[in-house]
Amino acid sequence: MTAFGKIKHGLLVFLKYFSLIFFSFIAILPVVSCVITAFKTAEEYQSTNVMTLPQSWLNFSNFAEAFQRANMGRGFLNSGIVLVCVLAGSILIGTQLAYILNRFKFPGNGLIRNLFLFATLLPGVAMQVSVYSIMNALGFINHLYGYIILMMGTDVISIYIFIQFFENIPVSLDESAIVDGASYFTIYGRILLPLLKPAIVTSMILKGVGTYNEYYMAQLYLQDKTKLGTVATSLFTFTGPLGSQYNLICAGVIISLLPALLIFILCQKQIYSGLAAGAVKG
Repeated sequence: MTAFGKIKHGLLVFLKYFSLIFFSFIAILPVVSCVITAFKTAEEYQSTNVMTLPQSWLNFSNFAEAFQRANMGRGFLNSGIVLVCVLAGSILIGTQLAYILNRFKFPGNGLIRNLFLFATLLPGVAMQVSVYSIMNALGFINHLYGYIILMMGTDVISIYIFIQFFENIPVSLDESAIVDGASYFTIYGRILLPLLKPAIVTSMILKGVGTYNEYYMAQLYLQDKTKLGTVATSLFTFTGPLGSQYNLICAGVIISLLPALLIFILCQKQIYSGLAAGAVKG
């Protein structure tokens, strides 16, 4: 290798690691700022900048106050109920729909797939007027079950992930089961559904994160915040027209991150394998 080639190679290596370090720093900076602010008192936050370290790292009063005043216990309970019901319902609906679209060829099969793809092009906010009218007519507003039904709408991405997996499962399995006298429900529930585990894990991650972090629809359709508040809406207790208490907001953010962090630590092997195996291939 010539001297010019060595210089070029060294420059490329430097740029590669510099970009990795720089963008990693950009990504972690808000988290570090949030942790520092969470341990500050109100006086400290008003008199220092966001990166100034707190006087004491043992000040957990912000966390206790945020948990109590924002009623985060009720928020975690409601979010947990919504998350379990939405994941179970969306996985059940999505896998059955993908099973029908993949295994049964009927007039309009391609049209249905194209309509699902077309639905992804429509912004959700633009349809909220009609959705709100439907929810109001059905009496689903300000009820947890109504919000669960609304959020249970299956993601198009999950449907295509399931369809991709069904295409990789040989039809001979279905035919062998039919010869043995199995019904379509038996084939779906006992043969095909267990084989969809990687796709289900991927779909649960995508749907679970979106449901847990959902604020707009929770704020719009769960109007009684004392009984129906979620984790996302509870964090806005400390905002108001006269200012926001960011030290309490940051403490609440850290509390809301703990369940997701715990689940990630305990299930990271399944999450990584599910994301790798559940990727949609062209």
